[in-house]
Amino acid sequence: MSAAIKLDAGLHSIDDLHAIPGVAEAAEKAGFDGLWASEVNHDPFIQLALAATRTTRLELGTAIALSFTRSPMTLAYTAWDLAAMTQGHFILGLGTQVKAHNERRFSVPWSAPIPRLREVIEGLRAIWRSWRTGERLNYRGEHYKFTLMTPFFTPPRHRHDIPIYIAGVNTGLCRLAGELCDGFHVHPLHSVKYLSEVIRPAISEGAQAAGRTINDVALSASVFVVTGTEAGQRDFVEEMVRQQIAFYASTPSYRPVFEIHGWGDVAAELSRLAARKRWGEMGRLISPDILETFAIVAGPDEVGPAALERYTGLLDRITFYLPYLPGQFDELWHSAIRTFSEQQ
Repeated sequence: MSAAIKLDAGLHSIDDLHAIPGVAEAAEKAGFDGLWASEVNHDPFIQLALAATRTTRLELGTAIALSFTRSPMTLAYTAWDLAAMTQGHFILGLGTQVKAHNERRFSVPWSAPIPRLREVIEGLRAIWRSWRTGERLNYRGEHYKFTLMTPFFTPPRHRHDIPIYIAGVNTGLCRLAGELCDGFHVHPLHSVKYLSEVIRPAISEGAQAAGRTINDVALSASVFVVTGTEAGQRDFVEEMVRQQIAFYASTPSYRPVFEIHGWGDVAAELSRLAARKRWGEMGRLISPDILETFAIVAGPDEVGPAALERYTGLLDRITFYLPYLPGQFDELWHSAIRTFSEQQ
């Protein structure tokens, strides 16, 4: 756990890829510490390659890139090149995605995700070690085997470390992060209670089993924010956040986050509505208490202080769920950056 929490920005919701270099440059000038790209409807690595063309200080990372839809060898090359492009400011964040998307959207086989993700991480590090040292590549696991690397296919050597973060909700992936990873992406659907009583203890358990501590793992979270400078804007953001919380909570694997607060019945009803594709009705189940548990509800100049009060001692990095776009929510960004920069 670092002394000061870093404030990052998110690239999600930018459909014009040509705009990314300018947005990244603006984020660096504004004072953000990092910039994350998500794998939603664009390739996150392309987004970060574009961002790297106009930044020098900003940490650039994936939050997340899908791990099972690419060979670890492909991931290794991409991450290696981005680490070189950014002069060591690249972070590889990986996620598993759920079975249906792996099998039906990407047409890749599904297996127990934790053992397979372990091999992805181990395989990546074996490949990078081979490139750095010239030693023979010889990684053999149940899911992946890498035993061939020739000079022709070895990229130019560099010494930049490539931190690996993984994302998750439940304890198995938390323990894996504690054991093997440099960081952990906390899902946006989280609360202080879930962080304190589930996520951090599980990461600590995994870390202790590997002779490490939780302080060896940076915790980064995307945080829901309800704010606005006028009533119409704030109402719009609140409805968007209610719908997003409801959507996530309808997923059975995320139900423990609601259950720890005694809202398991709400999550079950959200699942029933989602199964019937009654998306428009789901947001009304998110009561004010639920909203304020999973989101920071405050004026633009109050969001930064509220975030620090809520997450100091729990997180190392924060990204507000609102995408960073210059000219939108500028009062929020300026105030939050100033607040975070003044941490002692």
